[in-house]
Amino acid sequence: MKNVLTVLAVFCLLAAASTDSKAQNFPKEDASIMDMAYFPARAPFYYFAQNDQQKKDRTKKMRVIYSRPAVKGRKVFGQPKEDKPDEFLVPYDKFWRAGANESTELMLYTDVKVGGKKLKAGQRYTIHIVPKANEWTVYFSSELDGWGSYSFQKAPEKTTVAKITVPTKSTAPFSLELVSMYFEKSDKGANLVIGWDTTMAKIPFVL
Repeated sequence: MKNVLTVLAVFCLLAAASTDSKAQNFPKEDASIMDMAYFPARAPFYYFAQNDQQKKDRTKKMRVIYSRPAVKGRKVFGQPKEDKPDEFLVPYDKFWRAGANESTELMLYTDVKVGGKKLKAGQRYTIHIVPKANEWTVYFSSELDGWGSYSFQKAPEKTTVAKITVPTKSTAPFSLELVSMYFEKSDKGANLVIGWDTTMAKIPFVL
């Protein structure tokens, strides 16, 4: 009898725990993974620096936060035909959020220049891209916390603080299933490298 009561007690506890977790209303797992990239790449490891030089090399200067949509066998970049307006995920000559979900966001911890314009430290900016066959025009906007480029594209001239056009490069036959970003060191500062499918581009920042 004691064993039966023990089993019933455990069952009741498990049932209560299950009901409790459902009551939390956890959201469904998002299909697009959120990720971030730092410059320098080892900035998150600053606190493990052993000496002054390592601290200098790991002092964060820039960070980008973005969501990573997947190709999933679909066509990504291209010029849609009139009878197939939704043929491509990212059609040419239209604004793209440089990722998925919320607007891709750049955080600056130091002053930088991009496209000849100065962007100030301590500020956040959103990134929006208009892709073409061989180049991207990249916009940096002061409009924050938006969903994609839907609000920004209505009047981009109102919030654009910097703009630059950069060439694209094919990575074929190598293909990136997910949108990916990273910073690489350059002679004048750093490049933000963005790639998806078989297309990539480098956005130069002067530090």
